[in-house]
Amino acid sequence: MSRHSFSKDVHVIVRGVPFKLNRDLVSARSSKLCKLFKENPDKNLAHLLCDIPTTPPIFEIMVKFCYGFKVNFTPENVIPIACLACYMGMTDSHSPHNLLNQSLYFFEHKVITGWNESLSSLTATKNPVIFQQAKKLGLVDACMDSIIKKALDNPLLLGKPIKNHVLDDGDQGYNGHFHKPNAKSQLFVLEWKSKDLSLTTLDLQFYKPIIHKMIKCKLGSNYIASNLYQYAKRWVFLEPQETNSSNSKRLAIEEIERLLPNDRGILPCALLSKMLRYATVLEANVSCREGFEARIGRQLDSATVSDLLIPTQGYVNGEKYDTECVRRILKHFYNGFDGHDQTGLDIVAALVEYLLHEVANDNELRKDSFISLAEMSVAASAGARRTLDGVYEAIDVYLNKHKHLTESEREEICAVLDCNKMSPEACEHGAQNERLPVRVAVQMLFARQLHLRETVAKEVVVVAGPEEDGSGKSKSREDDEEVKWELEKMNSKVVELEKECVVMRKKIEKSYLKKEKLNVDFWGEMKRKLGCISSLNCHVKKKKKMMKLDAR
Repeated sequence: MSRHSFSKDVHVIVRGVPFKLNRDLVSARSSKLCKLFKENPDKNLAHLLCDIPTTPPIFEIMVKFCYGFKVNFTPENVIPIACLACYMGMTDSHSPHNLLNQSLYFFEHKVITGWNESLSSLTATKNPVIFQQAKKLGLVDACMDSIIKKALDNPLLLGKPIKNHVLDDGDQGYNGHFHKPNAKSQLFVLEWKSKDLSLTTLDLQFYKPIIHKMIKCKLGSNYIASNLYQYAKRWVFLEPQETNSSNSKRLAIEEIERLLPNDRGILPCALLSKMLRYATVLEANVSCREGFEARIGRQLDSATVSDLLIPTQGYVNGEKYDTECVRRILKHFYNGFDGHDQTGLDIVAALVEYLLHEVANDNELRKDSFISLAEMSVAASAGARRTLDGVYEAIDVYLNKHKHLTESEREEICAVLDCNKMSPEACEHGAQNERLPVRVAVQMLFARQLHLRETVAKEVVVVAGPEEDGSGKSKSREDDEEVKWELEKMNSKVVELEKECVVMRKKIEKSYLKKEKLNVDFWGEMKRKLGCISSLNCHVKKKKKMMKLDAR
């Protein structure tokens, strides 16, 4: 290690690695060692030098400096070297051009002047042995301040804001429906390639205070949000084989939510939903999950069906999707609705309707959960003044997928429907739907009849209305004949529907009477066979029969 031969050596062990030092050379540079050697000239000092706060590679650099070698400073080693030089008392007051002054000069002129260098130096201080000393020297704060200043001057160092791109109106989902009610879906520009190092390489202990200060300095929230999502990708959205523990991921996602600005639209619903899913799986605290739910709710009119398919925490009660989470998100949307834009209500109503249709195909979805979602969809449709045709279609799908349901369970599911808020076509389909309970089918038949009566009444008013004044601009006789023919046709259809209603009602009444009669006939037959007209006569006959046997 040395270019010279010296007789006075001292043995030191640093983190399990042994070093042999020449007393004269190291004491010439280190005031701490110089004082120690003077006070203990002939003693073995290994036990007094076993707790030096550094790592073996950095200690070796210091020893080489004492032996006259030139130090090759880098952003990664300059802070550990400066910390060790300070601890060893290697100042210019003890020896000119000493190690502490050289390392601080490099740090000031070569490190904090650059973005990449500052990040590299700050990352090197994550070692607990070095961090406390670097904090005391102010080197950690100097790196952070340098990073913040450069980000304020050039926000693109945090990455480009995430932009939303709208698909063409022709992009449709299942059955011709749009997964996004307003026929728009989003793609996201997430990959920001730069020669500069990313702020997301920092550990949470450094990243958190830096982002917090940037927010205080009013740096653009879209840049902050973009960087926070990139941080989540690096530290939370990791594959199972990655080394990060679930606890560190949980802490990261909770901190990301706290730092995320509340501005509407700075992150798409798809990304917020993804972070909510991870927060749920990692069992993050309630405020973290509620924070993501509130952000999704505020921009629910830009969400898609998949954004609301949130898994239940721990797969509770065999449930796949968290319907209560959807309810809370909807509540956030309606609480923030200002009442001016009807379009938002229409979009969200259609979104919940498509969600209901999507989960209806799930064989594992419990009845109560489906009913809960159906009630939400009905409420959303009422606010948007929509028909309940979509809810009816979803119920039909659910009944088809769950054929084991009893009649009473089917009636419970269909109870959310209001036939008066369905279109005539849907009522007509429902009246002929064998999957529906008979009572519901009859209700739809009546509703269809009412629709037809209203239509006929309107047409009659139009035909009976006053003719236009003027020279020959009234309707022609042929048009009158055509309208009358249509009215006759509709009247005949109403009569047919009324007949069907009567027949169906008689069948229902007959089926109930049959059941009652069957019960009466069954017990009557049993009593007849036993020779009993009533339970009293039966006991009397039995008693008489026993008396006759005794007389014999």
